[in-house]
Amino acid sequence: MNKREFLQGFGGFTLAALVGESAWARWSEMPAAQLAQEDEFWRALRGQYRAPDDIVQLENGYYSMMARPVLEAYLGHLRALNVESSRYMRTNAEEDNLRARKALARAAGCSHEELVVTRNTTESLDLVIAGHDWKPGDEAVMAETDYGAMLDMFEQEARRHGLVNKRVPLPLDPRSDEELVELYASAITPRTKLLMVCHVANITGQVLPVAKICAMARSKGVATLVDGAHAFAQLEFRLDELGCDYYGTSLHKWLGCPLGAGFLYVRRERIPGLWPLFASSPKPADDITRLNHTGTLPCATLLAIHDALAFHEQIGVARKEARLRHLQGYWTSRVRGLAKVRLNTPSAPARTCGIANVGLEGLAPSELARQLLERFGIYTVAIDRANVQGVRVTPHLYTTEADLDKLVAALRELAG
Repeated sequence: MNKREFLQGFGGFTLAALVGESAWARWSEMPAAQLAQEDEFWRALRGQYRAPDDIVQLENGYYSMMARPVLEAYLGHLRALNVESSRYMRTNAEEDNLRARKALARAAGCSHEELVVTRNTTESLDLVIAGHDWKPGDEAVMAETDYGAMLDMFEQEARRHGLVNKRVPLPLDPRSDEELVELYASAITPRTKLLMVCHVANITGQVLPVAKICAMARSKGVATLVDGAHAFAQLEFRLDELGCDYYGTSLHKWLGCPLGAGFLYVRRERIPGLWPLFASSPKPADDITRLNHTGTLPCATLLAIHDALAFHEQIGVARKEARLRHLQGYWTSRVRGLAKVRLNTPSAPARTCGIANVGLEGLAPSELARQLLERFGIYTVAIDRANVQGVRVTPHLYTTEADLDKLVAALRELAG
């Protein structure tokens, strides 16, 4: 089998072919913010997804479906690999892993020598948290609303090595970037070795001023770890402009990859200081690939990264970010301020994108999620921790304004 068959994937398609040549000629010149409100365009793009017809799916932040071209390419990779099997694994898999790293590095804005493909954000961040050579009394700073798996890993390191964890409470609607920067700065002491911050808080959708927080931490000699699970392929940014030391993300959320793909970025000078979770054959201390030796890889998923990137780049991250921000603002603006409705997401558009969290007074998050699903056919996820009680709402590119009208009507009825 010709190796090119593995790599054809989505490359022959264009966005014009997907939504119509004549229509794209009209839409392609629109500013992203204007196109974000052109429901006709997004309905045409919706045709590239097999959206469920029994529910309104508003929990895409956990795992979002692949677009049809990406899914078909992925299935093609599975079939081809099933034929080539061990011959491919021993001859081409390593080269294709490098190709994926280079493609992701170009999209993320870093060198491929500072990036490895992982299975998800949890694995990426655990590689850093558990990879540190902690000494008793060393301190780490994080937020109370950070992802639970990461907090669990920090707690394990505390039990194992005597690490001291300091959690800061994030305001749900901060007044300024400076308020957030100072909040993290106030927790830093001479013993602080690592500061973890979410790029986009997974339970509220708050976008944090990561570059400013990283600059502050660097001025105090503290390394920074960024949880980018909900930022990569949702927000337009470059890693080389954030100034962080470590960055981990998943690719099955906003990039639209199959399950089992993520990446870890490590600033070049930080690579030698990390221990890998799994030992590999001896490699130079500054070779980042020594950090993610995990045995046999899911190569079809690895190959599908190229297809997902191609689909994502056809749309363009600026258009994608604008649409997701529009969708979130579309429904939150219609319920914000209503009696009994509590939005656990900042009101300033620049502090949010696609994700938001809403609660109802007198109704437990689990009960709100249950009623939304059973009475109105709307699927969300309940969040009940720290100072956040509500359901997380995460639309995607195939979500329509009509879908969100159903959510608004349901919340109005439940609140009334």
